[in-house]
Amino acid sequence: MLENSYPIRTDLALESQERLQEDQADMRGIRVLEERRENGVIVSTVMIETENASVAMGRPKGTYITIEAPEMIEEDAGYHRDISLELAKIMRNLLPGKEIEKNLKKGLEVAALVVGLGNREVTPDALGPRVVDNLFITRHILNEFGKYAFQREDVGKVSGIVPGVMAQTGMECVEILKGVVKETKPDFLITVDALAARSIRRLGRTIQLTDTGITPGSGIGNHRNAINRKSVGVPVISLGVPTVVDAATIVSDAMTEFISALSLSDLQKLDERERQELARELLSPQLNGLFVTPKNIDDSIKNLSFLISEGLNIALLGDKEE
Repeated sequence: MLENSYPIRTDLALESQERLQEDQADMRGIRVLEERRENGVIVSTVMIETENASVAMGRPKGTYITIEAPEMIEEDAGYHRDISLELAKIMRNLLPGKEIEKNLKKGLEVAALVVGLGNREVTPDALGPRVVDNLFITRHILNEFGKYAFQREDVGKVSGIVPGVMAQTGMECVEILKGVVKETKPDFLITVDALAARSIRRLGRTIQLTDTGITPGSGIGNHRNAINRKSVGVPVISLGVPTVVDAATIVSDAMTEFISALSLSDLQKLDERERQELARELLSPQLNGLFVTPKNIDDSIKNLSFLISEGLNIALLGDKEE
C-alpha cells in the first residue's frame, strides 16, 4: 500500500536493488556484481533473472550496467576519454547476437539506429537529442559509396533520429520508430534518454545501460509506450544519465542527515519509504510533483552529450586508439 501510494521515483536498477536490500526483501533471482577501476570509476551490474525478481524490482528481466564516475560532469578531457572507452567496451558486450558482434569486428556493415529521446527545448530532458547531434552519422555515405569511403574496414552503418515528445508530434515515440525500423531495417536500436534518480549524488555522474529497452517518462510517473524488441521488432539497448530528482527525495535525504546529526530516536526508526511518505506530507500539494535539476545543467548536458556520443562513436565505428 505504501509503495503504491508513495513510489520512490528512479530509473536506475541499481537504486531499486539498493532499496530492496535496505528493506531486507527477497533478493532471489537478482545478481549484483561491482568492479572498481583505478581512476575511481565504479561499474555495477544488476542481473534480473526471474519473473518474481522482475516484479520486486519493478522492471523487466535483463542486464542493467551502471557506470558511476564522481567527476563525470567536470571538464576533464582525459577523464572523459576514459569513461567513453569504458562505455564503448560495455556497449559492445551488450550488442545483441554473436553475428552482429563478429560483423562489427570484421568491419562489415552492421546497421545501428540511435534514437535521441526527450525534449530538445527542455534542458534537463535534452540529453538524447544533443547526443544524436554529436554522432558521426555514416548510413547515407555507406549507402552511396560503400565502406571504402572512409578508407577503413571497421566502420558501422549508423543513422540517428530525434522523434520528439508527444506534445510536439501527437504521436508515441514507438509509433514513429516502428515506421523508421520498417523502412531502414537496422540490426538494433540504441536509445539515449535523460533519467530520474533517487540519490542526489548520482545526478550527472551515472550512466546506465540495459538490454531491456526503455519506457520513456517512467522515472517521473509519465509513462509512455515501451520501446523494446517486442514493440519495434529489433533488439534495443538503452542508455541514460539521471538529470532530475524528486523533490521529496531531497527532503528525505535532508531528514536522514538531520537524524544522523541529532540522533532523534523516533525518527531513526523510520525506514526509507516512511521517510519518503513523511517528506511528501510535509510538501505542499503544489510541490509534491516537483522534480529538481542542478543549476549547472546546461554545462552538464553539453559535457555529457559529448562524452556519450564519443563512446557510441568508438563502439559503433571503431577507434584506432582504443
